[in-house]
Amino acid sequence: MRIALYQPDIPQNAGAILRLGACLGVDVDIIEPCGFLLDDRRLRRAGMDYMELVHMIRHRSWSAFLAERAPGRLVLMTTRAEHSHTGFAFRPDDTLLMGRESAGVPDEVHDGVQARIRIPLCAGARSLNVGMAAALVLGEALRQTGGYPPDTVESVE
Repeated sequence: MRIALYQPDIPQNAGAILRLGACLGVDVDIIEPCGFLLDDRRLRRAGMDYMELVHMIRHRSWSAFLAERAPGRLVLMTTRAEHSHTGFAFRPDDTLLMGRESAGVPDEVHDGVQARIRIPLCAGARSLNVGMAAALVLGEALRQTGGYPPDTVESVE
């Protein structure tokens, strides 16, 4: 399982997603250009000391990402999808693709993925924060595929 960020705009969101990847053992692809420098202090602040733990791969463009990416399906999270993430059958080698906060992804990217999913929202709500959406969908994907890190805390019954 991987997360890919398509030309992220907001360093704090990218930092939070990098921290999410570090904590759950999920690699993160950054598809450039970004709307900020990758050494931005806001990115480091949101990612905290987890930045050293995450495996991040930078790709200079969409075409470079396609040429270099790991095998598996590209699963785009988009408000334009017909199917909910809760009814989708995730696979361990899926890459969850997140669009830009300001504009999503262009049609070329939208049309080039193997699957599109959305998060069901209340009437009148447009979308979640990209970091929140990544956490919600990644959680479901890891639950379905048994991909969570081993639990080191004993359960209480």
